[in-house]
Amino acid sequence: MTTSEDILANSTNEASLARSRARSAEIDAAIDTDPSRFRMLTGDRPTGRLHLGHYFGTLQNRVILQNRGVDTWVLVADYQVITDRDGVGPIRERVMGLVADYLAVGLDPERTTIFNHSAIPALNQLMLPFLSLVTESELHRNPTVKAELEATDGRAMSGLMLTYPVHQAADILFCKANIVPVGQDQLPHLEQSRLIAQRFDKRYGRVDPERPVFPRPDALLSEVPLLLGTDGTKMSKSRGNTIELAMTADETAKILRKAKTDADRVITFDPVNRPEVSNLLMMASMASGEAPEAIAERIGDGGGGVLKATVTEALNDMLAPIRARREELVANEDYLRSVLAAGNEKATAQAEATLQEVRQAMQMVY
Repeated sequence: MTTSEDILANSTNEASLARSRARSAEIDAAIDTDPSRFRMLTGDRPTGRLHLGHYFGTLQNRVILQNRGVDTWVLVADYQVITDRDGVGPIRERVMGLVADYLAVGLDPERTTIFNHSAIPALNQLMLPFLSLVTESELHRNPTVKAELEATDGRAMSGLMLTYPVHQAADILFCKANIVPVGQDQLPHLEQSRLIAQRFDKRYGRVDPERPVFPRPDALLSEVPLLLGTDGTKMSKSRGNTIELAMTADETAKILRKAKTDADRVITFDPVNRPEVSNLLMMASMASGEAPEAIAERIGDGGGGVLKATVTEALNDMLAPIRARREELVANEDYLRSVLAAGNEKATAQAEATLQEVRQAMQMVY
C-alpha cells in the first residue's frame, strides 16, 4: 500500500514527472478552449529585488497566462520572509518594489489580484485545520524543509519553517486555485496541498454534495531553461550575480563586463562543455527571441568581449520599457498602495467565504 510519505517522496521521480508533464500539457490546451475554468495562484517572498531569473522563470509566464484569460492571483508572501530569518528587513520597501515589478512587467490589476499574506487573516487561520491533516514525518520529508534542516548547522529550525508547506497549501487552497505554475523541484509542495485537500474532503465532508470544499490543484510545469548567474553559479540575490529588473542600463553593462566566460575566442553554444558562454548566449536569446546557436554563429571568433556586448544590448533593449514603467510606478506610491489595497479586499472576501465553508464542513458554526 502506498503511503502519503511515499507519494510525497516520489513526486519528482520519472514516472510521476511524466504524469505531471502530461497533465500540464492537457491543462495548457484546455486554457485555449476555456480559460474561465482556471484560477492560478503564484507569488514571491519579498526578500529583495526581482531579477532576470524571476522574469524569465515566472513573471513572463504570469503575464502570458493573464493575457490568455486565466483568473490570476499573485501573492506577496510577506509572512514567509520570517520562516528562516530573524527579522523582516526593509519589508515595506520590498513589498512596494514587488508590486511595482509586477505592474511594470505587464500584470494588470484589473485582471490580476495582487495581495499580501499579513493582510488576509482568514487565509492564515486555515493553517489550524490544515495542520491537523499532516504528520510531522511528512513535513520533515518535504525537500525545502529537509534542505533547511541540513543547512541549519546546529541552529534550531523555526516552527514556521517546519510548517512552510502547510502555509503554502493555505495560500493555494484559500482562493480555490486549481492550477499552480511550478518547476519540477516544487512538485512536493503542490502534492502536499493536494493531499490536504483530499484529506479535508475525507475527514470533514462537503457543504455542497456535488463538490469538495477544496479542488485538488494541478501543476502547470514550466519548461523555461535554468539560467545561471553571471559568475556561472546558481543565480542568487545573495551572491550578487543577478541582473535586477530595477538596475539601470549602465549597471547591467558593468555586471556583464565581469561575467565569466572561457579562453576560447570562437563562441559556440555548448551547454555541457561551455556552460558559462552558453548561459550568456541563452540570456541574449531569451531577451531577443533569436536562437542561441544563431547568436553564437553571428559572433563567431569575436570572443567574450563581443559576446558580453551582445548580451548587454539584448537585455537592455528588452528591459528598457519595463524599467521606464517601473520608475514611474515607484514615484507614485499612492497608486501602488491602492493596487495592493484593492487586491487585499478581494482576497479577504474570498478567504472569509472559504473559511465560513470550512467551518460549516467541520460543523463549527454555532
